[in-house]
Amino acid sequence: MLPKNEDMTKWAVVACDQYTSEPEYWKSVCDYVGGAKSTVKLMLPEVWLEDENVDGKICDIHGNMSSYLESGVFSEYKNSFVYVERTQSDGKIRAGLVGKIDLEQYDYRRGSVSPVRATEATVVERIPPRIKVRRGAEIELPHIMILIDDPEMTVVEAVGKHRSELKKLYDFELMKNGGHIKGYLVGEKLHEMIDEALFGLSSKSGLLFAMGDGNHSLATAKEYYEELKRQNPNKDLSAHPARYALVEIVNLHSPALRFEAIHRIVTEVDADRLIDEMTKALELSDEKSGQGFEIVINGKPERRYIHAPKSKLTVGSVQAFLDDYLSENGGKVDYIHGSEVVINLSQKPKSIGFLFEDMAKSDLFPTVEADGALPRKTFSMGHAQDKRFYIECRRISE
Repeated sequence: MLPKNEDMTKWAVVACDQYTSEPEYWKSVCDYVGGAKSTVKLMLPEVWLEDENVDGKICDIHGNMSSYLESGVFSEYKNSFVYVERTQSDGKIRAGLVGKIDLEQYDYRRGSVSPVRATEATVVERIPPRIKVRRGAEIELPHIMILIDDPEMTVVEAVGKHRSELKKLYDFELMKNGGHIKGYLVGEKLHEMIDEALFGLSSKSGLLFAMGDGNHSLATAKEYYEELKRQNPNKDLSAHPARYALVEIVNLHSPALRFEAIHRIVTEVDADRLIDEMTKALELSDEKSGQGFEIVINGKPERRYIHAPKSKLTVGSVQAFLDDYLSENGGKVDYIHGSEVVINLSQKPKSIGFLFEDMAKSDLFPTVEADGALPRKTFSMGHAQDKRFYIECRRISE
């Protein structure tokens, strides 16, 4: 479903899990939207999850959903995909295909062999607050981006070659430096081509869809559907709309898609002792072989190499050690996107930083298949303003 006659720049807002430390960002969004209809009124930014009146906000969200449906805000496009071209802040165009994923084919637990899998460990404690929003909601909005390993570009890019034949649904500037976006209706004429291409990818690997962004949102959709089944043991819910979740498929090999490393800063620790223990556990040395990374103390990075790895990825080996060490000795770890920030923070007392190289995109699928999931906070897909904006909606109530 898409709005018929709304100001699309005010309608579309960025994913709820962005700007979580910047309540002023979300206040400015609400101020800009004003009385216009907008997806900011249909979802709960995570920055508000701890607010005292969060239950009232959720009630308002559900009321707005009902109001939008009853007042005829939406046009509905059945049995369709939406082909998307998003111009990012760097000027590159990221193509995607919006459709629904069967949650029966998704298992976020570590060791899963389902066709749709999480790429990092799912923190189950993060799911219940999100279920409160989905429980009682009549529609969903997707900020989930799922990756396919399609080096021959047989799915998303193949649809893009037919763009001139497709009906344009929207074409507008996104708010707050979000770039530009265009969407095209993909009717049933191209479905067979898409199905055959996806089948071809699935025949090469048991892992067809790997989570890119929105891991906990998809896990929430899954848990809500399982909750419905538990509450209705004698009812056939195989055709219930909540069995599915709306997502955008993006090709891992898109030139616009870049994986950026997420670094670590550890505080409230004896840095020298931590290094000694890490050196023993991971057999660190300056011999240039194995998994390489940089340890930062007092603003000075020093290169070290791991000769007793705990994971296929360098960041996984370091994270495994930190998890064990901090659970036994105390201390805190934070996840940082910029290396300069880590270097600056490492100059504080009882602090130590760890810098990693960007993960190669080609490592994603093999690592998930080998290790079950990536360590948490392994990589980031672009900057906050380039994350998916809410535009399309779908009914999840009967």
